[in-house]
Amino acid sequence: MSDTPKSDFIREIIAADLASGKHATTITRFPPEPNGYLHLGHARAICLNFGIALENAGSGARCHLRFDDTNPEKEEVEYVESIKADVKWLGFEWGDNLYYASDYFEFYYDCAVHLIKNGLAYVDEQTAEQIKDTRGNLTVPGSPSPFRDRSVEENLELFAKMRAGGFDEGTAVLRAKIDMASPNIVLRDPVIYRVLKAEHHNTGDAWCLYPMYDFAHPLEDAKEHITHSLCTLEFEIHRPFYDWVIENCPVPAKPRQIEFSRLNFTYTVMSKRKLLTLVKEGHVAGWDDPRMPTLSGARRRGIPAVAIRKLCEKTGITKFQGITDIAQLEFEIRDYLNTVAPRRMAVIDPLKLVITNWPEGQSEDIELDNHPKDPAMGSRAVKLSRELWIEGDDFMEVPEKKYFRLGPDRHVRLRGGYIVKCTGFEKDDSGKVVKVLCEYLPGTKGADAPEGVECRAAIHWVSAEHGVAAEVRLYDRLFTVEDPDAAEGGFTSVINPDSLKVIQAWVEPALAAAEPETVVQYERLGYFVADRHEHQPGTKPVFNRTIGLRDSWAKK
Repeated sequence: MSDTPKSDFIREIIAADLASGKHATTITRFPPEPNGYLHLGHARAICLNFGIALENAGSGARCHLRFDDTNPEKEEVEYVESIKADVKWLGFEWGDNLYYASDYFEFYYDCAVHLIKNGLAYVDEQTAEQIKDTRGNLTVPGSPSPFRDRSVEENLELFAKMRAGGFDEGTAVLRAKIDMASPNIVLRDPVIYRVLKAEHHNTGDAWCLYPMYDFAHPLEDAKEHITHSLCTLEFEIHRPFYDWVIENCPVPAKPRQIEFSRLNFTYTVMSKRKLLTLVKEGHVAGWDDPRMPTLSGARRRGIPAVAIRKLCEKTGITKFQGITDIAQLEFEIRDYLNTVAPRRMAVIDPLKLVITNWPEGQSEDIELDNHPKDPAMGSRAVKLSRELWIEGDDFMEVPEKKYFRLGPDRHVRLRGGYIVKCTGFEKDDSGKVVKVLCEYLPGTKGADAPEGVECRAAIHWVSAEHGVAAEVRLYDRLFTVEDPDAAEGGFTSVINPDSLKVIQAWVEPALAAAEPETVVQYERLGYFVADRHEHQPGTKPVFNRTIGLRDSWAKK
């Protein structure tokens, strides 16, 4: 976590409330609905709510993790567990403050009964379509329901019948009685309860009557004595109803809702519905596919949590609804990994190189630093042998201008080792170069090139005898355009066909023993992570590309 003091309009409000004595402490909450995995857009809300609690820990501040599980048709235990894991991975703890909206179902029901008794709610037996048609629009007021003026006694009886299962789904709802002519359509007698005969992950079949989110959310906040309910801007229009519920229900506290802009990125979609479509239609391998903008996907791709937190800190908290260039996150990833990722050699486009004047069966240890700028990371010994794997683009039959790697009669240095000279090459029947023949120059390991020898490049390599075959997955951006949501053919029409390439590479033996989620820099190639699920130490390594050393999309 950064030690730099943070300042934004929300923190200024909280500081003023503490200074004035309005609140003795600060209680925030992060309230995800468990109907999907958390995505990068949630990171700002997580960092804000938990961050404020940490910054005010001296006054006893805390942040609750609360699951807004009021819709059993879309919620699953899998999502609950993934959310817990993602919040912890991002670097935050909730301690004893884990809550479920479903634990308060009786409280919501009592509040609804209170509204009915005070003439502020009624049972409506119109269809959903009829209710929609009579709400009006921005210029036309809504029309009252024919059931709006039912007596308190009748509404109490019907609401009890709804709870007992006496109504089929879609045949009755409970609506707040506010103002059908309000300029804010949210206040035009919003539905606050509906009948759903579905199994709930937490309460089982105890209820067939479920509160709407807009009704339950302020009551949850009040029940938990939340002081500042921090929401994204789309909830701004709902704030008057939030306040109405707090003012008209028997609540133990009066939280304040404050809105801020959500975190959106280019080249991504952030709708859970659209992310679910990607999963269900098989465009990706699951919610934690490394191409997905989910926190689980980011973790599996090797994106460090600290880079996400750093980006959230830099982009700040505002009321301005903007879009963050995904390149900003990529910069933070590279900036952090450059300092912490040990270097290793791997070849992802293998081309055989044979050192013809090297004795067969002989190998030599080459000592390489694990990090060029951090001596504390130490060094390692890598075997150099007669036959090596090098990158295919490290040899060119007819070298282009400003190409300084291998070509006929050219010299290069093998990383950490000797200078070699290309003496020939072999092709297959298709004309593809399949083998490069070289001679090494004795005495050039760790020494300058001899007089008269031009050597202007060093290339990485892996011993063909000692290297290990690995599965490497080259991940790229999932979409080909900055705004997939605006694509004429829909967001799935602009999925990048090259977002995943699976190849066999050759890597240093040490990478086979790496623990899952180990991130390294493949020298000259980029940052790669041992897959957290499929990589098993001692077996064939499985590595995912986290990010390249530079932005290959900058030219596109």
